[in-house]
Amino acid sequence: MEFIEKFFHDYHLQIISTLAACVATPLLKIIIRKIIYRYGVNSQINDLRTKIVIKYVNILINILFSVFLITIWGVTPQWIFASFASVFAIVGVAFFAQWSLLSNVTAGLIIYFTVPFRIGDTIKILDKDNPIEAVVEDIKAFYINLRTVEGEFITIPNSLILQKVISIVNRVD
Repeated sequence: MEFIEKFFHDYHLQIISTLAACVATPLLKIIIRKIIYRYGVNSQINDLRTKIVIKYVNILINILFSVFLITIWGVTPQWIFASFASVFAIVGVAFFAQWSLLSNVTAGLIIYFTVPFRIGDTIKILDKDNPIEAVVEDIKAFYINLRTVEGEFITIPNSLILQKVISIVNRVD
Protein backbone atom coordinates (compact mmCIF):
# COMPACT_ATOMS: atom_id res chain seq x y z
CA MET A 1 0.00 0.00 0.00
CA GLU A 2 2.88 2.30 0.78
CA PHE A 3 4.31 1.73 -2.70
CA ILE A 4 1.03 2.78 -4.35
CA GLU A 5 0.83 5.97 -2.27
CA LYS A 6 4.44 6.84 -3.12
CA PHE A 7 3.79 6.13 -6.82
CA PHE A 8 0.73 8.42 -6.89
CA HIS A 9 2.60 11.10 -4.95
CA ASP A 10 5.63 11.01 -7.24
CA TYR A 11 3.73 10.73 -10.53
CA HIS A 12 0.41 12.50 -9.92
CA LEU A 13 0.97 15.05 -12.74
CA GLN A 14 1.79 12.32 -15.25
CA ILE A 15 -1.26 10.29 -14.19
CA ILE A 16 -3.60 13.28 -14.50
CA SER A 17 -2.08 14.24 -17.88
CA THR A 18 -2.41 10.67 -19.13
CA LEU A 19 -6.05 10.48 -18.06
CA ALA A 20 -6.74 13.85 -19.72
CA ALA A 21 -5.09 12.66 -22.94
CA CYS A 22 -7.07 9.40 -22.82
CA VAL A 23 -10.30 11.41 -22.60
CA ALA A 24 -9.30 14.13 -25.10
CA THR A 25 -8.10 11.78 -27.85
CA PRO A 26 -11.44 10.05 -28.53
CA LEU A 27 -13.22 13.40 -28.31
CA LEU A 28 -10.79 14.87 -30.84
CA LYS A 29 -11.40 11.91 -33.14
CA ILE A 30 -15.16 12.42 -32.92
CA ILE A 31 -14.93 16.15 -33.62
CA ILE A 32 -12.57 15.72 -36.58
CA ARG A 33 -14.67 12.84 -37.95
CA LYS A 34 -17.76 15.08 -37.90
CA ILE A 35 -15.89 17.92 -39.60
CA ILE A 36 -14.57 15.64 -42.37
CA TYR A 37 -17.94 13.95 -42.79
CA ARG A 38 -19.72 17.32 -43.03
CA TYR A 39 -17.14 18.48 -45.59
CA GLY A 40 -17.73 15.31 -47.59
CA VAL A 41 -21.51 15.78 -47.56
CA ASN A 42 -21.27 19.47 -48.50
CA SER A 43 -18.83 18.67 -51.32
CA GLN A 44 -20.94 15.69 -52.46
CA ILE A 45 -18.05 13.29 -52.01
CA ASN A 46 -18.63 9.53 -51.99
CA ASP A 47 -19.18 8.21 -48.45
CA LEU A 48 -16.56 5.47 -48.90
CA ARG A 49 -13.89 8.04 -49.75
CA THR A 50 -14.84 10.04 -46.65
CA LYS A 51 -14.45 6.95 -44.45
CA ILE A 52 -10.98 6.28 -45.88
CA VAL A 53 -9.84 9.84 -45.08
CA ILE A 54 -11.27 9.55 -41.56
CA LYS A 55 -9.30 6.31 -41.12
CA TYR A 56 -6.03 8.03 -42.13
CA VAL A 57 -6.70 10.96 -39.79
CA ASN A 58 -7.42 8.55 -36.90
CA ILE A 59 -4.08 6.83 -37.49
CA LEU A 60 -2.33 10.22 -37.36
CA ILE A 61 -4.13 11.13 -34.11
CA ASN A 62 -3.10 7.78 -32.57
CA ILE A 63 0.53 8.44 -33.47
CA LEU A 64 0.37 11.92 -31.92
CA PHE A 65 -1.29 10.46 -28.80
CA SER A 66 1.54 7.94 -28.45
CA VAL A 67 4.19 10.65 -28.79
CA PHE A 68 2.34 12.77 -26.22
CA LEU A 69 2.25 9.87 -23.73
CA ILE A 70 5.94 9.17 -24.24
CA THR A 71 6.68 12.84 -23.55
CA ILE A 72 4.44 12.95 -20.45
CA TRP A 73 6.23 10.06 -18.83
CA GLY A 74 9.61 11.74 -19.14
CA VAL A 75 11.29 9.96 -21.97
CA THR A 76 14.10 12.26 -23.06
CA PRO A 77 13.86 13.93 -26.47
CA GLN A 78 17.25 12.52 -27.43
CA TRP A 79 15.96 8.97 -26.89
CA ILE A 80 12.78 9.70 -28.85
CA PHE A 81 14.72 11.15 -31.79
CA ALA A 82 17.19 8.27 -31.75
CA SER A 83 14.34 5.73 -31.73
CA PHE A 84 12.44 7.49 -34.50
CA ALA A 85 15.60 7.82 -36.57
CA SER A 86 16.27 4.11 -36.21
CA VAL A 87 12.70 3.15 -37.06
CA PHE A 88 12.54 5.50 -40.04
CA ALA A 89 15.89 4.24 -41.32
CA ILE A 90 14.64 0.65 -41.21
CA VAL A 91 11.29 1.56 -42.73
CA GLY A 92 12.96 3.75 -45.35
CA VAL A 93 15.26 0.96 -46.48
CA ALA A 94 12.53 -1.68 -46.32
CA PHE A 95 9.90 0.32 -48.17
CA PHE A 96 11.96 2.42 -50.55
CA ALA A 97 10.48 0.52 -53.48
CA GLN A 98 7.00 1.15 -52.07
CA TRP A 99 7.37 4.93 -51.97
CA SER A 100 4.86 5.22 -54.78
CA LEU A 101 2.21 3.80 -52.44
CA LEU A 102 2.72 6.68 -50.02
CA SER A 103 2.64 9.22 -52.83
CA ASN A 104 -0.59 7.67 -54.14
CA VAL A 105 -2.23 7.88 -50.70
CA THR A 106 -1.11 11.51 -50.35
CA ALA A 107 -2.42 12.28 -53.82
CA GLY A 108 -5.69 10.58 -52.89
CA LEU A 109 -6.02 12.91 -49.89
CA ILE A 110 -5.31 15.91 -52.10
CA ILE A 111 -7.94 14.77 -54.61
CA TYR A 112 -10.41 14.22 -51.76
CA PHE A 113 -10.06 17.71 -50.31
CA THR A 114 -9.70 19.67 -53.57
CA VAL A 115 -12.43 17.76 -55.47
CA PRO A 116 -11.13 18.47 -59.00
CA PHE A 117 -13.66 15.97 -60.36
CA ARG A 118 -16.34 13.64 -59.03
CA ILE A 119 -17.53 10.14 -59.70
CA GLY A 120 -19.66 10.27 -62.84
CA ASP A 121 -17.82 13.22 -64.41
CA THR A 122 -16.48 12.81 -67.92
CA ILE A 123 -12.86 13.97 -67.99
CA LYS A 124 -10.23 14.29 -70.67
CA ILE A 125 -6.62 13.65 -69.73
CA LEU A 126 -4.59 15.87 -72.02
CA ASP A 127 -1.55 13.67 -72.49
CA LYS A 128 0.63 14.31 -75.55
CA ASP A 129 1.20 10.64 -76.35
CA ASN A 130 -2.03 9.07 -75.12
CA PRO A 131 -5.00 11.39 -74.57
CA ILE A 132 -7.89 9.72 -72.74
CA GLU A 133 -11.53 10.75 -72.50
CA ALA A 134 -13.44 8.70 -69.94
CA VAL A 135 -16.04 8.68 -67.20
CA VAL A 136 -14.76 8.57 -63.60
CA GLU A 137 -16.25 5.37 -62.17
CA ASP A 138 -14.54 5.32 -58.78
CA ILE A 139 -11.89 7.18 -56.80
CA LYS A 140 -9.96 4.97 -54.40
CA ALA A 141 -7.17 5.67 -51.94
CA PHE A 142 -4.47 4.54 -54.41
CA TYR A 143 -6.00 4.85 -57.87
CA ILE A 144 -8.87 6.12 -60.01
CA ASN A 145 -11.05 3.88 -62.18
CA LEU A 146 -12.09 5.25 -65.56
CA ARG A 147 -14.31 3.88 -68.35
CA THR A 148 -13.72 5.15 -71.89
CA VAL A 149 -16.44 5.74 -74.46
CA GLU A 150 -15.34 2.49 -76.15
CA GLY A 151 -15.96 0.63 -72.86
CA GLU A 152 -12.30 0.17 -71.99
CA PHE A 153 -11.61 0.04 -68.22
CA ILE A 154 -8.58 2.09 -67.13
CA THR A 155 -6.96 2.35 -63.70
CA ILE A 156 -4.64 5.31 -63.10
CA PRO A 157 -2.60 5.86 -59.92
CA ASN A 158 -3.58 9.00 -58.00
CA SER A 159 -0.06 10.43 -58.06
CA LEU A 160 -0.02 10.16 -61.86
CA ILE A 161 -3.43 11.80 -62.27
CA LEU A 162 -2.19 14.85 -60.33
CA GLN A 163 0.69 15.24 -62.77
CA LYS A 164 -1.56 15.42 -65.84
CA VAL A 165 -3.62 18.26 -67.21
CA ILE A 166 -7.29 17.32 -66.92
CA SER A 167 -10.23 18.89 -68.65
CA ILE A 168 -13.74 18.25 -67.38
CA VAL A 169 -15.90 17.51 -70.42
CA ASN A 170 -19.17 16.87 -68.57
CA ARG A 171 -19.75 17.46 -64.85
CA VAL A 172 -22.41 15.50 -62.98
CA ASP A 173 -24.46 17.63 -60.57
